[in-house]
Amino acid sequence: MATRLKNLDRDTPMLLPPDLRDWIPGKHIVHFLIDAVDRLPAGDFRSNLRGTGDEQYPPRMMLTLLIYCYATGRFSSRVIEDATWSDVIVRYICGGDLHPDHDTICTFRRTNRKLFEKAFVQVLLMAQETAGLKKVGTVSVDGTKIKANASKHSAVSYKHAGEQIELLRKEVEQLTAKAEQTDNVPLDDGLSIPEEIVRREDRIKNLEHARAVIAARYEEERVQKQAGYDGKKAAYEEKRQNKKPRGKEPKPPSEEPPGKKQYNFTDPESRIMKAGNGDHFEQAYNAQAAVDTETYLIVGQLVTDSPNDKQQLNPVLESIPAEVAEPENVLADTGYYSEDAVKKAEADDGPRVYCAMAKSGHHVSVADLEKQPIAFPPPPGAPVKEQMAHRLETPEGKALYKQRKQTVEPVFGIIKEVLGFRRFSMRGKEKAETEWCLVCLSYNLKKIFKLAGKCAPESPVSGVKQRVYAISAQIRAFFGPRTDYRQMFWRSLEIGHGPRS
Repeated sequence: MATRLKNLDRDTPMLLPPDLRDWIPGKHIVHFLIDAVDRLPAGDFRSNLRGTGDEQYPPRMMLTLLIYCYATGRFSSRVIEDATWSDVIVRYICGGDLHPDHDTICTFRRTNRKLFEKAFVQVLLMAQETAGLKKVGTVSVDGTKIKANASKHSAVSYKHAGEQIELLRKEVEQLTAKAEQTDNVPLDDGLSIPEEIVRREDRIKNLEHARAVIAARYEEERVQKQAGYDGKKAAYEEKRQNKKPRGKEPKPPSEEPPGKKQYNFTDPESRIMKAGNGDHFEQAYNAQAAVDTETYLIVGQLVTDSPNDKQQLNPVLESIPAEVAEPENVLADTGYYSEDAVKKAEADDGPRVYCAMAKSGHHVSVADLEKQPIAFPPPPGAPVKEQMAHRLETPEGKALYKQRKQTVEPVFGIIKEVLGFRRFSMRGKEKAETEWCLVCLSYNLKKIFKLAGKCAPESPVSGVKQRVYAISAQIRAFFGPRTDYRQMFWRSLEIGHGPRS
């Protein structure tokens, strides 16, 4: 018996353009995203009200397109452009026939930071209605390194830049002397002495600019370090008056930037940062997030160029919109701890901070499993360090702090491993902030879709379209899917409604 195969026919045209919704599952996230974007206030979208120039792509369509592509791991504007032709879901978002090019997509992403920020807040307000997000609760804060759109090999250190400037100046003197010789001979490979001098002088200007930027950045750090040194020096001198102090005498910060401080020519605002477990360095930004411990939604986000989290506790808390959440408890790891930061966060009836003061191992010993006696609370006015240590040792503190690792770290894992977002597509801190807001917005919508357990209802179809689809389906069922029945279809319309105009 011969093998039986299903009929494959790529040549016979369809009766009418198909309804793309027939190719998309009813519970697909795209319906939810379209409905969510449609609920955003119209005033948040920018448009050319004058009506001049070329026709614009609908802003809601562009926002939905970016959110869906980011939620499915596509961040390049060229990849998104290709998806408008090859991906059925993306074609449905774009209405089937609209194909914005990569430059239009990139421009919309670059110039709509305020739209993303407003959408971020509005989506969280929706989550209060549909996903169980509470206004008062516990948040966990943490940061992760996201690679900048620049190579670390395009950077130069303060020391190396100085050495290169001296070397280039000597070469300029040598080339100038060679040009003044009467028996001037052209350089090898057809190179020109004036062009070589100009090239080296331009390089000197760039290196001098790099050293000036590094020096300005270090001056800001030095002011902060000087304040810390003054406090340590005063405490050291006070101990010296009573008895011989332990440890080394504190040293003031250097007036000149350390030689290892770097400047990147491709993305000057990015920094060399320790990544992973601290075993390697990357040209990166430090992306911060505050995550609700019950819903795993990101309620606050920002991007900083600081390699560590020491000064980021309060900026992250301030990034949480007041209308969305008012944290009652804040969980943070040891990288965020400082006495001043904790005091500022808890001032004026602020949230209660649970912040580890030292790294602890993951191993749980037998002694840790045994019930420990509850320590007495420190006396009123005790140092913040003692209060924090006691707070973390209480049963309530232990239970709360356990939630930190299982909330914010999985969120970063999903963003990096599931979505695949590990590098910013745009350069500069402001553009990195714009893209991180878009990433958090896309993550939140994907999470809300799962928490809500249902998608938005399908868009209504006009009565004419309903009749067209019904008649088309009947003809297909009767004559078969590959029969040429265009004339039959139009004839059926003429029978029911008169001649076709």
